Amino acid sequence: MINTFYKEMTGKESVIRQFFDYSRKRAAEMGPDSVFNFSIGNPSVPAPDSVTKAMEQLLQNEDPVTLHGYSPTLGLPSTKKAIAESLNRRFGMSYTPELIFPTSGAAGALSHALRAVTKPGDTVLTFAPYFPEYIPYVTGTGASLSVVPADPSSFQINFEKLEEMLTPEVAAVLINSPNNPSGIVYTTATIQRLAKLLTERQEAYGHEIFLITDEPYREIVFEGTDSPFVSRFYDNSICCYSFSKSLSLPGERIGYLAVNPRAKDAELIVPMCGQISRFTGHNCPSSLIMRAIEGELDNTSDLSIYEKNANLLYEALTAIGYSVVRPGGTFYMFPRTPNDDANLFCWTGAKELGLITVPGDSFACPGHFRISYCVPTEQIEKAIPLFRELYRRFA
Repeated sequence: MINTFYKEMTGKESVIRQFFDYSRKRAAEMGPDSVFNFSIGNPSVPAPDSVTKAMEQLLQNEDPVTLHGYSPTLGLPSTKKAIAESLNRRFGMSYTPELIFPTSGAAGALSHALRAVTKPGDTVLTFAPYFPEYIPYVTGTGASLSVVPADPSSFQINFEKLEEMLTPEVAAVLINSPNNPSGIVYTTATIQRLAKLLTERQEAYGHEIFLITDEPYREIVFEGTDSPFVSRFYDNSICCYSFSKSLSLPGERIGYLAVNPRAKDAELIVPMCGQISRFTGHNCPSSLIMRAIEGELDNTSDLSIYEKNANLLYEALTAIGYSVVRPGGTFYMFPRTPNDDANLFCWTGAKELGLITVPGDSFACPGHFRISYCVPTEQIEKAIPLFRELYRRFA
Protein backbone atom coordinates (compact mmCIF):
# COMPACT_ATOMS: atom_id res chain seq x y z
CA MET A 1 0.00 0.00 0.00
CA ILE A 2 1.32 3.46 -0.85
CA ASN A 3 1.98 5.98 1.91
CA THR A 4 -1.28 7.87 2.54
CA PHE A 5 0.49 10.82 4.18
CA TYR A 6 2.38 11.70 0.99
CA LYS A 7 -0.60 10.74 -1.15
CA GLU A 8 -2.65 13.42 0.62
CA MET A 9 0.16 15.93 0.14
CA THR A 10 -0.13 15.60 -3.65
CA GLY A 11 -3.35 17.61 -3.41
CA LYS A 12 -1.61 20.37 -1.46
CA GLU A 13 0.82 21.73 -4.02
CA SER A 14 2.70 24.92 -3.15
CA VAL A 15 0.54 27.97 -3.89
CA ILE A 16 3.63 29.68 -5.32
CA ARG A 17 4.05 26.81 -7.78
CA GLN A 18 0.35 26.91 -8.66
CA PHE A 19 0.63 30.55 -9.70
CA PHE A 20 3.91 29.90 -11.52
CA ASP A 21 2.38 27.01 -13.49
CA TYR A 22 -0.67 29.12 -14.36
CA SER A 23 1.56 31.91 -15.70
CA ARG A 24 3.35 29.46 -18.00
CA LYS A 25 0.07 28.08 -19.34
CA ARG A 26 -1.35 31.55 -19.92
CA ALA A 27 1.82 32.65 -21.74
CA ALA A 28 1.66 29.53 -23.94
CA GLU A 29 -2.02 30.03 -24.77
CA MET A 30 -2.25 33.83 -25.05
CA GLY A 31 1.32 34.90 -25.70
CA PRO A 32 4.12 36.10 -23.41
CA ASP A 33 2.85 39.69 -23.44
CA SER A 34 -0.39 38.56 -21.76
CA VAL A 35 1.23 37.75 -18.43
CA PHE A 36 3.46 39.49 -15.88
CA ASN A 37 4.88 36.72 -13.74
CA PHE A 38 5.80 37.97 -10.26
CA SER A 39 5.20 34.59 -8.62
CA ILE A 40 8.53 32.84 -8.07
CA GLY A 41 11.97 33.83 -6.82
CA ASN A 42 14.08 32.65 -9.74
CA PRO A 43 17.13 34.94 -10.19
CA SER A 44 16.93 37.08 -13.31
CA VAL A 45 20.66 37.81 -13.64
CA PRO A 46 23.25 35.29 -14.85
CA ALA A 47 25.90 33.64 -12.74
CA PRO A 48 29.30 35.34 -12.90
CA ASP A 49 31.42 34.28 -15.88
CA SER A 50 34.07 33.20 -13.40
CA VAL A 51 31.81 30.40 -12.14
CA THR A 52 31.37 29.01 -15.63
CA LYS A 53 35.09 29.32 -16.31
CA ALA A 54 35.93 27.56 -13.06
CA MET A 55 33.73 24.63 -14.07
CA GLU A 56 35.22 24.55 -17.56
CA GLN A 57 38.76 24.51 -16.17
CA LEU A 58 37.93 21.72 -13.76
CA LEU A 59 36.41 19.65 -16.56
CA GLN A 60 39.36 20.27 -18.88
CA ASN A 61 42.24 19.95 -16.43
CA GLU A 62 41.28 17.64 -13.58
CA ASP A 63 41.51 13.88 -13.60
CA PRO A 64 37.93 12.82 -14.49
CA VAL A 65 37.99 9.79 -12.22
CA THR A 66 38.85 12.00 -9.26
CA LEU A 67 36.63 14.92 -10.26
CA HIS A 68 33.53 12.80 -10.78
CA GLY A 69 34.21 10.28 -8.02
CA TYR A 70 32.49 10.00 -4.66
CA SER A 71 33.31 12.79 -2.25
CA PRO A 72 33.48 12.37 1.53
CA THR A 73 30.15 12.14 3.36
CA LEU A 74 30.79 15.43 5.15
CA GLY A 75 31.90 17.28 2.02
CA LEU A 76 35.21 18.05 0.31
CA PRO A 77 37.83 19.26 2.82
CA SER A 78 38.99 22.00 0.42
CA THR A 79 35.43 23.35 0.06
CA LYS A 80 34.80 23.27 3.79
CA LYS A 81 38.09 25.08 4.44
CA ALA A 82 37.32 27.77 1.85
CA ILE A 83 33.83 28.41 3.28
CA ALA A 84 35.13 28.65 6.85
CA GLU A 85 37.87 31.09 5.85
CA SER A 86 35.42 33.27 3.91
CA LEU A 87 32.99 33.47 6.84
CA ASN A 88 35.80 34.29 9.27
CA ARG A 89 37.23 36.95 6.98
CA ARG A 90 33.90 38.61 6.28
CA PHE A 91 32.18 38.38 9.65
CA GLY A 92 34.89 38.08 12.28
CA MET A 93 34.03 34.50 13.22
CA SER A 94 36.26 31.51 14.06
CA TYR A 95 34.76 28.67 12.04
CA THR A 96 36.89 25.62 11.26
CA PRO A 97 36.33 23.25 8.34
CA GLU A 98 34.93 20.67 10.77
CA LEU A 99 31.98 23.00 11.48
CA ILE A 100 30.95 23.31 7.81
CA PHE A 101 28.62 20.85 6.07
CA PRO A 102 28.01 21.38 2.32
CA THR A 103 24.40 20.72 1.33
CA SER A 104 21.94 20.74 -1.54
CA GLY A 105 21.02 24.39 -1.13
CA ALA A 106 19.50 26.04 1.93
CA ALA A 107 16.67 23.49 1.98
CA GLY A 108 19.17 20.70 2.56
CA ALA A 109 20.92 22.74 5.24
CA LEU A 110 17.67 23.48 7.06
CA SER A 111 16.51 19.87 6.91
CA HIS A 112 19.76 18.69 8.50
CA ALA A 113 19.93 21.48 11.08
CA LEU A 114 16.37 20.87 12.25
CA ARG A 115 16.95 17.15 12.66
CA ALA A 116 20.21 17.75 14.50
CA VAL A 117 18.72 19.89 17.28
CA THR A 118 15.12 18.67 17.65
CA LYS A 119 13.40 15.41 18.43
CA PRO A 120 9.84 14.24 17.78
CA GLY A 121 7.41 16.18 19.97
CA ASP A 122 9.54 19.32 20.19
CA THR A 123 8.32 22.72 19.01
CA VAL A 124 10.06 24.95 16.48
CA LEU A 125 9.08 28.62 16.39
CA THR A 126 9.22 30.79 13.32
CA PHE A 127 7.88 34.26 12.51
CA ALA A 128 5.18 35.40 10.12
CA PRO A 129 5.50 36.08 7.32
CA TYR A 130 7.48 32.93 6.60
CA PHE A 131 8.41 30.66 3.69
CA PRO A 132 5.63 28.03 3.47
CA GLU A 133 8.05 25.13 2.92
CA TYR A 134 9.07 25.45 6.57
CA ILE A 135 6.00 23.32 7.31
CA PRO A 136 7.30 20.14 5.62
CA TYR A 137 10.88 20.88 6.70
CA VAL A 138 9.81 20.86 10.36
CA THR A 139 7.01 18.29 10.37
CA GLY A 140 9.29 15.86 8.56
CA THR A 141 11.44 15.75 11.69
CA GLY A 142 8.55 14.81 13.99
CA ALA A 143 8.60 18.25 15.59
CA SER A 144 5.80 20.80 15.18
CA LEU A 145 5.97 24.30 13.77
CA SER A 146 4.39 27.22 15.65
CA VAL A 147 4.20 30.63 14.00
CA VAL A 148 4.63 33.88 15.91
CA PRO A 149 2.17 36.42 14.45
CA ALA A 150 3.59 39.27 12.41
CA ASP A 151 4.01 42.90 13.33
CA PRO A 152 2.72 44.24 9.98
CA SER A 153 3.83 47.78 10.77
CA SER A 154 7.49 46.82 10.35
CA PHE A 155 7.75 43.03 9.96
CA GLN A 156 10.42 43.04 12.65
CA ILE A 157 9.94 40.39 15.36
CA ASN A 158 6.74 40.63 17.39
CA PHE A 159 8.42 40.23 20.78
CA GLU A 160 5.23 40.45 22.83
CA LYS A 161 3.86 37.35 21.10
CA LEU A 162 7.26 35.65 21.05
CA GLU A 163 7.60 35.90 24.82
CA GLU A 164 4.21 34.20 25.21
CA MET A 165 5.05 31.40 22.79
CA LEU A 166 8.65 30.73 23.89
CA THR A 167 7.71 27.86 26.22
CA PRO A 168 9.86 25.01 27.59
CA GLU A 169 8.76 22.80 24.66
CA VAL A 170 10.61 25.02 22.18
CA ALA A 171 13.87 23.42 21.04
CA ALA A 172 14.67 25.76 18.15
CA VAL A 173 13.77 29.12 16.66
CA LEU A 174 13.95 29.50 12.88
CA ILE A 175 14.45 32.94 11.36
CA ASN A 176 14.80 34.17 7.79
CA SER A 177 16.57 37.49 7.30
CA PRO A 178 16.60 39.06 4.75
CA ASN A 179 13.06 37.78 4.66
CA ASN A 180 10.99 36.01 2.05
CA PRO A 181 8.29 37.32 1.46
CA SER A 182 8.55 40.77 3.08
CA GLY A 183 12.06 41.78 2.00
CA ILE A 184 12.64 43.06 5.54
CA VAL A 185 16.03 42.67 7.20
CA TYR A 186 16.15 42.17 10.97
CA THR A 187 18.13 45.00 12.53
CA THR A 188 21.04 44.63 14.93
CA ALA A 189 18.75 45.81 17.73
CA THR A 190 16.20 43.12 16.84
CA ILE A 191 18.83 40.36 16.80
CA GLN A 192 20.39 41.54 20.07
CA ARG A 193 17.00 41.53 21.78
CA LEU A 194 16.24 38.06 20.38
CA ALA A 195 19.61 36.71 21.56
CA LYS A 196 19.08 38.13 25.04
CA LEU A 197 15.62 36.58 25.32
CA LEU A 198 16.79 33.17 24.10
CA THR A 199 19.73 33.21 26.52
CA GLU A 200 17.42 34.02 29.42
CA ARG A 201 14.95 31.27 28.50
CA GLN A 202 17.73 28.70 28.05
CA GLU A 203 18.85 29.36 31.60
CA ALA A 204 15.30 29.31 32.94
CA TYR A 205 14.37 26.05 31.17
CA GLY A 206 17.67 24.24 31.66
CA HIS A 207 18.14 23.25 28.01
CA GLU A 208 19.54 24.74 24.83
CA ILE A 209 17.34 26.64 22.40
CA PHE A 210 19.04 26.65 19.02
CA LEU A 211 18.66 29.57 16.63
CA ILE A 212 18.60 28.35 13.02
CA THR A 213 19.14 31.12 10.49
CA ASP A 214 17.91 30.74 6.91
CA GLU A 215 20.14 33.13 4.92
CA PRO A 216 19.93 32.58 1.14
CA TYR A 217 19.37 36.34 0.58
CA ARG A 218 22.26 37.48 2.78
CA GLU A 219 24.05 39.21 -0.09
CA ILE A 220 20.96 40.97 -1.49
CA VAL A 221 20.86 43.90 0.94
CA PHE A 222 20.14 47.45 -0.19
CA GLU A 223 22.16 50.57 0.51
CA GLY A 224 21.91 51.87 4.06
CA THR A 225 20.27 48.71 5.46
CA ASP A 226 21.45 47.40 8.84
CA SER A 227 22.16 43.72 8.16
CA PRO A 228 23.96 41.92 11.02
CA PHE A 229 25.52 38.46 10.76
CA VAL A 230 23.22 36.75 13.23
CA SER A 231 25.62 34.09 14.53
CA ARG A 232 27.88 36.78 15.99
CA PHE A 233 25.19 37.54 18.56
CA TYR A 234 24.07 34.12 19.79
CA ASP A 235 26.21 31.09 20.58
CA ASN A 236 23.76 28.24 19.98
CA SER A 237 23.20 29.09 16.33
CA ILE A 238 23.40 27.28 13.01
CA CYS A 239 23.64 29.27 9.79
CA CYS A 240 21.98 27.78 6.68
CA TYR A 241 23.05 29.28 3.36
CA SER A 242 22.57 28.83 -0.37
CA PHE A 243 24.40 30.17 -3.40
CA SER A 244 21.14 30.07 -5.38
CA LYS A 245 20.54 33.82 -5.09
CA SER A 246 23.99 35.36 -4.54
CA LEU A 247 25.61 33.53 -7.48
CA SER A 248 22.36 32.85 -9.42
CA LEU A 249 22.84 29.09 -9.16
CA PRO A 250 19.46 27.70 -8.02
CA GLY A 251 19.67 24.77 -10.41
CA GLU A 252 23.05 23.65 -9.07
CA ARG A 253 21.66 23.02 -5.56
CA ILE A 254 24.68 24.12 -3.55
CA GLY A 255 24.73 25.58 -0.05
CA TYR A 256 26.04 24.79 3.40
CA LEU A 257 25.34 24.54 7.09
CA ALA A 258 27.76 26.35 9.45
CA VAL A 259 27.73 25.51 13.16
CA ASN A 260 28.64 28.37 15.50
CA PRO A 261 32.02 27.48 17.07
CA ARG A 262 30.62 28.54 20.48
CA ALA A 263 27.52 26.32 20.26
CA LYS A 264 26.89 23.52 22.73
CA ASP A 265 28.34 20.27 21.28
CA ALA A 266 29.40 22.19 18.18
CA GLU A 267 31.95 19.57 17.20
CA LEU A 268 29.27 16.85 17.10
CA ILE A 269 26.69 18.50 14.85
CA VAL A 270 28.39 18.09 11.47
CA PRO A 271 29.19 14.39 12.10
CA MET A 272 25.54 14.02 13.12
CA CYS A 273 24.54 15.59 9.81
CA GLY A 274 26.48 12.85 8.06
CA GLN A 275 24.33 10.30 9.87
CA ILE A 276 21.14 12.25 9.15
CA SER A 277 22.04 12.03 5.45
CA ARG A 278 21.78 8.25 5.67
CA PHE A 279 18.06 8.69 6.40
CA THR A 280 17.37 11.50 3.93
CA GLY A 281 19.52 10.16 1.06
CA HIS A 282 21.34 13.51 0.81
CA ASN A 283 24.94 12.29 0.33
CA CYS A 284 26.34 15.84 -0.18
CA PRO A 285 26.40 18.00 -3.35
CA SER A 286 28.32 17.05 -6.48
CA SER A 287 32.11 17.28 -6.39
CA LEU A 288 32.13 19.52 -9.46
CA ILE A 289 29.96 22.29 -8.01
CA MET A 290 31.71 22.16 -4.62
CA ARG A 291 35.05 22.64 -6.34
CA ALA A 292 33.71 25.36 -8.63
CA ILE A 293 32.43 27.65 -5.86
CA GLU A 294 35.64 27.49 -3.78
CA GLY A 295 37.06 30.55 -5.54
CA GLU A 296 33.70 32.40 -5.71
CA LEU A 297 32.82 32.68 -2.03
CA ASP A 298 33.40 36.43 -1.83
CA ASN A 299 31.88 37.03 -5.27
CA THR A 300 28.28 37.60 -6.40
CA SER A 301 26.32 38.06 -9.57
CA ASP A 302 25.47 41.65 -10.48
CA LEU A 303 22.70 42.07 -7.91
CA SER A 304 22.14 45.80 -8.48
CA ILE A 305 19.08 45.21 -10.65
CA TYR A 306 17.11 44.05 -7.61
CA GLU A 307 17.56 47.32 -5.73
CA LYS A 308 16.72 49.26 -8.89
CA ASN A 309 13.53 47.25 -9.33
CA ALA A 310 12.66 47.58 -5.63
CA ASN A 311 12.92 51.37 -5.73
CA LEU A 312 10.89 51.64 -8.94
CA LEU A 313 8.14 49.35 -7.69
CA TYR A 314 7.96 50.84 -4.20
CA GLU A 315 7.63 54.40 -5.48
CA ALA A 316 4.99 53.38 -8.03
CA LEU A 317 2.87 51.29 -5.67
CA THR A 318 2.87 53.80 -2.83
CA ALA A 319 1.97 56.58 -5.28
CA ILE A 320 -1.00 54.50 -6.43
CA GLY A 321 -2.13 54.06 -2.83
CA TYR A 322 -0.84 50.65 -1.77
CA SER A 323 0.51 50.37 1.78
CA VAL A 324 4.00 48.84 1.65
CA VAL A 325 6.76 48.34 4.22
CA ARG A 326 9.86 49.24 2.23
CA PRO A 327 12.11 46.19 1.74
CA GLY A 328 15.73 46.31 2.82
CA GLY A 329 16.83 43.42 0.62
CA THR A 330 15.90 40.24 -1.30
CA PHE A 331 13.80 40.57 -4.45
CA TYR A 332 10.38 40.47 -2.79
CA MET A 333 7.83 43.07 -1.78
CA PHE A 334 4.79 42.43 0.44
CA PRO A 335 2.13 45.14 0.03
CA ARG A 336 -1.23 45.18 1.74
CA THR A 337 -4.18 44.43 -0.49
CA PRO A 338 -6.70 47.29 -0.82
CA ASN A 339 -9.37 44.86 0.41
CA ASP A 340 -9.12 42.25 3.18
CA ASP A 341 -9.27 39.20 0.92
CA ALA A 342 -5.85 38.55 -0.60
CA ASN A 343 -7.03 35.32 -2.21
CA LEU A 344 -9.79 37.13 -4.09
CA PHE A 345 -7.36 39.91 -4.96
CA CYS A 346 -4.73 37.52 -6.40
CA TRP A 347 -6.75 34.58 -7.72
CA THR A 348 -9.43 36.69 -9.38
CA GLY A 349 -8.56 40.36 -9.80
CA ALA A 350 -4.83 40.14 -10.48
CA LYS A 351 -5.09 37.03 -12.64
CA GLU A 352 -7.72 38.64 -14.85
CA LEU A 353 -5.22 41.39 -15.62
CA GLY A 354 -2.34 38.96 -16.15
CA LEU A 355 -0.60 39.98 -12.91
CA ILE A 356 0.69 36.83 -11.22
CA THR A 357 1.27 37.49 -7.52
CA VAL A 358 0.92 35.27 -4.43
CA PRO A 359 -1.62 35.85 -1.61
CA GLY A 360 -0.19 36.50 1.83
CA ASP A 361 -2.31 33.78 3.43
CA SER A 362 0.34 31.33 2.17
CA PHE A 363 2.88 33.15 4.34
CA ALA A 364 0.59 33.42 7.41
CA CYS A 365 -0.18 37.07 6.64
CA PRO A 366 -3.72 37.51 5.27
CA GLY A 367 -4.39 40.85 3.65
CA HIS A 368 -0.99 41.02 1.93
CA PHE A 369 0.38 39.77 -1.36
CA ARG A 370 3.93 38.92 -2.47
CA ILE A 371 5.53 40.39 -5.56
CA SER A 372 8.72 38.69 -6.74
CA TYR A 373 10.46 41.40 -8.75
CA CYS A 374 13.47 39.41 -9.99
CA VAL A 375 12.37 40.24 -13.53
CA PRO A 376 13.57 42.62 -16.25
CA THR A 377 12.92 46.25 -15.26
CA GLU A 378 10.82 46.84 -18.37
CA GLN A 379 8.39 44.18 -17.18
CA ILE A 380 7.79 46.19 -14.01
CA GLU A 381 7.35 49.39 -16.01
CA LYS A 382 4.72 47.73 -18.21
CA ALA A 383 2.94 46.22 -15.21
CA ILE A 384 2.54 49.47 -13.23
CA PRO A 385 -0.64 50.59 -15.10
CA LEU A 386 -2.14 47.17 -14.36
CA PHE A 387 -1.36 47.50 -10.64
CA ARG A 388 -3.09 50.90 -10.81
CA GLU A 389 -6.19 49.38 -12.42
CA LEU A 390 -6.14 46.52 -9.90
CA TYR A 391 -6.08 48.99 -7.01
CA ARG A 392 -8.96 50.94 -8.55
CA ARG A 393 -11.08 47.76 -8.73
CA PHE A 394 -10.52 46.75 -5.10
CA ALA A 395 -10.05 50.02 -3.19
